[in-house]
Amino acid sequence: MSCGCKTSGDSAHSCGPKKTANGCENVNTCGNSYKLSVFDWLSNINNPAPNRCDFVEVRFKNDRKSFYKNVNNIPLHIGSVVTVESSPGHDVGVVSLTGELVKIQMKKKKFSEELALKIYRQANQKDLEVWQEVRKKEDSVKLEARKIAGRLGLEMKVTDVEYQGDSSKITFYYTADTRVDFRQLIKDYAGAFRTKIDMKQIGFRQEAAKVGGIGSCGRELCCSTWLTDFRSVNTNVARYQQLSINPQKLAGQCGKLKCCLNYELDSYLDALSNFPSSSTTLETEKGKAFCIKIDVFKKKMWFAYVENSIAWYDFDIDLVKKLISKNKRGEKTLPLEDLKQPDAPLQSIDLIQENNVDRFEKKNRNNRNRNNNQNKGNNNQQGQGQKRNRPEKQERNERSEKTENQNTSSHSGNQPRQQKPQQQKAPVEKVKAETHSDPEQKPQNNPNKKKFKKKFPPKKDKNA
Repeated sequence: MSCGCKTSGDSAHSCGPKKTANGCENVNTCGNSYKLSVFDWLSNINNPAPNRCDFVEVRFKNDRKSFYKNVNNIPLHIGSVVTVESSPGHDVGVVSLTGELVKIQMKKKKFSEELALKIYRQANQKDLEVWQEVRKKEDSVKLEARKIAGRLGLEMKVTDVEYQGDSSKITFYYTADTRVDFRQLIKDYAGAFRTKIDMKQIGFRQEAAKVGGIGSCGRELCCSTWLTDFRSVNTNVARYQQLSINPQKLAGQCGKLKCCLNYELDSYLDALSNFPSSSTTLETEKGKAFCIKIDVFKKKMWFAYVENSIAWYDFDIDLVKKLISKNKRGEKTLPLEDLKQPDAPLQSIDLIQENNVDRFEKKNRNNRNRNNNQNKGNNNQQGQGQKRNRPEKQERNERSEKTENQNTSSHSGNQPRQQKPQQQKAPVEKVKAETHSDPEQKPQNNPNKKKFKKKFPPKKDKNA
C-alpha cells in the first residue's frame, strides 16, 4: 500500500477516509510534513554502476525522518508505507526518498551507515489499523497530559504527542524556559496511559514549526512549510538593514527574531562594503559633523553638526569619500550647507528637521491656504454673478408691483374690502401701543393676556 499525498504535519490533513487510487485506506497514513519532501532529480537517470543503493529515507509525523536499510530488497518507491525497526517494537512511516540521492542526503547530514536501522516489510492491513487507532488518540492524550502537568505545578507546555506505530511508546514534545524535574510526571503519565513514556524538549522555533500559522507577511510560516534548519538571528541583522529595533515588529510567532531577517542579509552586507564606516566624522570649517543615517538603496549618507544635530544633510558616498580623503590630508572641508555638487541642482541637498514638531504640518498648511484661496475665488465669482443678476431681479420686482397696483385699482370701487384690513389692524396696533408703553403701567382687562397660573399651577412641597 502506498500513498503519494504531500500534506502538513497535522494528522487531520490527509488524503481522507476514502480509498485512493494508490491504495491509501486510512485517514492518518499520510500525516507527514510536506517540507520534508525532496525532489529526486536522479530518478530518470540510469545508474551505470552495478551496485544499487540499499538505503531509503523514511519520514514520520511532523519534522521527524531518518534513513533505513532495505536489507530484504523490497521494491519501494516514494509514498510507500513501510514497517521499520524501532526500540522497542516497530514503527510505521512513509518513504520520502529512494535511489542514489539518499547517499547524498546522508553525506550532507553526516549520517553513519552503521547506525541505520532496517526495514521489515511493507505495512500490512493490521499495521495500518493499529496506527490509525493510536493516531486518533493523540489529541485527547495531549489534553490529558497538559492537565497532569498543570496539577503538578510544572512550568512546561506539552506541545505535541506522537504515538509509535505499534502503540508501544508515546513521545511527548514540550517547551520550557528552565530545567524541569519530570520524574513524578513520568510516573503519572505511565500510570494514566499504560505505555512507555519518552520526553523530548524542543525550542520555541520548533514549536512554531509543529503548530503552524500565518505570519505578518500574510503567508504560512516558513518553518512549517519549507525551512528545516534554524540559523541564529540577532539584533545586528536588523541594524545592518537599517531597521528600528522594535521587538513587536521583528519578533515572529515563536517570540524570537524572524528567520526571514537572514534572507537579505548577504545583499545588504555586499552593498555596505562600498560605504564608508557609519562612525565617520567630517572636519568642516563650521565644526565637526558625524554620520546619523545611511540609505543603502539611494547610496547616501546623512550628516549633522555635533553642536546642532537637528539639521541633517545628505550626500552621495562618492562625495563623502572625497571629503574623508581631504580630512586625512589635514584640510578642512566647507560647511555642510555649502557642499553642493556642481552638476546637481540646489535642491539636491535636503535639509531634514527630524526633531521639529511642525515638520508634518507645513504641507498641510500650504494645502489649507490653497483651499482657502480657491474658496475665496469661488465666493468672488458667486458675488459677481449676484451683482450681474441684480437688474433682472429688479425688473421682476417692478413687474410684480405693477400687477399688484393694477389689482388694487380694479377693486377700488369695492369699499368693504378696503375697510376690512383697517378694522382687523386697529386692535393689533392698540395692543402694540400698550405693550411698548411704560413697563410700570400694567394694562387693565387685557383680553390677549394669557393666564399661566391656570395651566401651570404651583408645585406642592413634598415635605409639607
